Amino acid sequence: MMVASLNRLPVTDCLTLCHRVVDGLCGREPPRRGDYSATWSLEEWLQLLDSLTALFRLAVGNNSSDEEVLAGLADVGSSHAQAVLSVLRARREEIRDALLDRTNSISSATLQDFDWQLKLALSSDKISSLHTPLLSLSLDVRENRALRSVTMEMNREELNTLISSLEAANKVVLQLK
Repeated sequence: MMVASLNRLPVTDCLTLCHRVVDGLCGREPPRRGDYSATWSLEEWLQLLDSLTALFRLAVGNNSSDEEVLAGLADVGSSHAQAVLSVLRARREEIRDALLDRTNSISSATLQDFDWQLKLALSSDKISSLHTPLLSLSLDVRENRALRSVTMEMNREELNTLISSLEAANKVVLQLK
């Protein structure tokens, strides 16, 4: 991790840099390269920003303890590690809110409740003997403060497709954490 290069800065400047990185993470003005061009090359600067941003995201997203964060900062001097940790402690809720906003911006709809029923279709107007199980799924979805109900009916094949899609989506969400 590139965070070890924080040792090139005085601790007070490290504190300022970390606050600016969190500002950028929260949608405000990030740190400017020009302010640190004498300390890091462009490539080092970009790697440092990525590393610090990832550190703050993961520490908040995983609800890491102080000890876990300090273990991740083992390559950094203790005073610099304490500076990073102090920024994390002070702005944890702000980072959490920014991460939630980013996640919610993908879709503002959230599942509030669901209900299901299993039905057995014995026949239809086209086939006299059917005996097909059907799942009736009702979803209560909240979108922009309004609650709406979505109902769908699926056969076994459609249900398996839905389950596979939800499992794939869950894997993606777990990878983002």
